[in-house]
Amino acid sequence: MDVNGVYGGTACRWVASVRFSCKPDSIRLQKGAAELPNHKTDFPRNSAAARTGSDGHGSQQLKNQILLSLPRPIRNAVLSKSVFVELPIHSVLNEVGAPIQNAYFINTGLASILNVLQNGKSVEVGLTGKEGFVGVPLIAGFKTSPTRVIMQIAGSALSIAAKDIKAILRDYPALDRSLQRCSQELALQAAQTAACNRVHEIDQRLARWLLMSQDRIGNEVVPLTQEFLAHMLGTRRASVTVAAGMLQKAGLISYVRGQLKIEDRGRLENSVCECYGALKKQMGVWKSESD
Repeated sequence: MDVNGVYGGTACRWVASVRFSCKPDSIRLQKGAAELPNHKTDFPRNSAAARTGSDGHGSQQLKNQILLSLPRPIRNAVLSKSVFVELPIHSVLNEVGAPIQNAYFINTGLASILNVLQNGKSVEVGLTGKEGFVGVPLIAGFKTSPTRVIMQIAGSALSIAAKDIKAILRDYPALDRSLQRCSQELALQAAQTAACNRVHEIDQRLARWLLMSQDRIGNEVVPLTQEFLAHMLGTRRASVTVAAGMLQKAGLISYVRGQLKIEDRGRLENSVCECYGALKKQMGVWKSESD
């Protein structure tokens, strides 16, 4: 059942999900990385009591940088319409061509934005974590998603119904500006990723992806198999195996049982292509322009 909690000083409905079923009308969890679901999905609203600490805050700490950057009244308005949801690995948040039911302020974990081709193959065109927002088409007044967004690293988010986010955007221009910036940052990622995939070697692309992932999850361990990495990078698994082997032999990463660990970030940054630095530089420029 829904329970009342206090998050950042505001009353907020919580859904602390302990389990997600795989019924047709719920989020599907993939058994393998090679087959991604391609149908309309939705979250079951399993719930449990939310714990609150002695400081009156919910047991889940707010980490989403967009929400944290907002003035408290606007943040409280968003939180009052939001529910906290757990996001298991491979959960589908948006599906190609399907109506966007909910938007998500990612709190933890990592979401992958995929461009899906007619033959079913897909390639990653963007990443978003605690700095971001899923449901970008809603900002422009659109109702459907052109991409598939899945959780590639399990986490959590504050979910808000599409109709509620549209109403809040009308009432609070500051939130609209923040989400417009998020939209531009994702567009920049997509453009740079397209260039990177076309002209740079797989080991450089893998290094870029690992650095971008670590920036968003704050952990040197990236729990992904090489098969799933190949899917994200739009290449063969054998190519990822060779690239990961090169980085591992150089002492930059280690790979054990489906987990990649960055061992030497400084040297990894030196081995990456120009795309990682170009993205960081432009993000920095935009941040200084908006301060």
